[in-house]
Amino acid sequence: MKRVLELQELVGPAVLVIAAALLGTVVSISTQSYFTDALVKVAIVVALYVFIGNSGVLSFGHVSFVAVGAWTAGVLSVPAAEKPAIMPSLAHVLRDRTVGNLSSLALAALAGGVCALVVALPLMRLSGLAAGIATFGVLEITHNLLRYEEGIGPGLNTFSSVPETTGLRQAALGALVVIVAAFAYGRSRFGRMLRATREDPAAARAVGVSVYRQRLTAFVLSGLLAGLAGGLYVHLLPIGTESVYLDLTFITLAMLVIGGTTSLWGAVVGALAVSGLDSYLALAENGTSFLGWHIDLPAGTRVIVVGALMALVLILRPSGLTGGREFRLRWPR
Repeated sequence: MKRVLELQELVGPAVLVIAAALLGTVVSISTQSYFTDALVKVAIVVALYVFIGNSGVLSFGHVSFVAVGAWTAGVLSVPAAEKPAIMPSLAHVLRDRTVGNLSSLALAALAGGVCALVVALPLMRLSGLAAGIATFGVLEITHNLLRYEEGIGPGLNTFSSVPETTGLRQAALGALVVIVAAFAYGRSRFGRMLRATREDPAAARAVGVSVYRQRLTAFVLSGLLAGLAGGLYVHLLPIGTESVYLDLTFITLAMLVIGGTTSLWGAVVGALAVSGLDSYLALAENGTSFLGWHIDLPAGTRVIVVGALMALVLILRPSGLTGGREFRLRWPR
C-alpha cells in the first residue's frame, strides 16, 4: 500500500503532462506551439524544483545551465557546412563537428551538469541571501560569456539553422524524463537527507548528514536536468542570449512559487497553469477576442499579471496552489 501511495506522486504529474500533450494534438498548428513551449517549461521548472524545493535554498542562477545546454545542443547540431556563415568566429573544435538530435540533448545535459558542478563546489557552502546573490552572479557571468564570446556560439546573433526537432512528442518525453528523475531523487536516501537539512540543518548535522554534500549532489543533478531542458528549448525555436536570461528566470521561478515550491506536483501544476495564462496574455497583447469581446492589452501586461499573481499567492497562500503537497488520491474508507 505504501508503494502505491508513493507511485501516485509520480503518476499525477506524468498524467498531467501526457494530457497536455494529447490536448495539443487536437488544436490548430499555431496553438500547438504554445503547448510545446509549456511542456519545455515544465522540464525547466522541475529541474529548478530538484534543488530549490528539496534544499529550501533559492537559486537565481539555474537558467545559466539552461543556457549552457541550449548553446551546447545548438552549436553542435547546426550543419557543419553552415557554421562558417552563421558563426564565423567559432572555435575549430566546434566548427567541424555536427551531431544528431538525441546526441545533442545528451551533451546538453552533460554540459549543464559539469557547469553546475564547477559552480556548486564553492557556492554550496552558502545559505540564504548570500547563496541567492551568488547564483545571480553566476547568471550574469554566463549571460555575458555567451553574449560576447563568439568562439563558443553566435554571440549577439540569434541561433539559426538549428533543427527544430522539439515537437509535442519530444517535449512531452523530455518533461517525463525530468519528472521521473526528480521523483527518483526525491524518494532516494539523498533526497530525504536533503529535505532534512531544509527542515532543520542543525538536527541534520547532529545525525551525521553533510549539508554541503547533499546540496552539492542536488545542485549538480538539477543543473544536468536544466541542461537537458535547454537542449529541448533550442530545438524548439530560434533563441538568443536574451531568451535565456532574466525573463526566463522570472517566469520559471514564478511558476515554481505559484504551483508550490516544495512539491513535484506543484512544480508541474504551476508550470502548466502559468504557461497557459502567459500564452493567452501574449495573444491578448496582439489583440484577440473572448466570448465576443475584443481584447487588446498594452505591451508588458503579461509580466505585470504574472508578477501580481505571484505576490498574491505569496501573501494568501505561501505554500502555493497545491499547498506544497504531492499528488494523492483520496480513497474511500
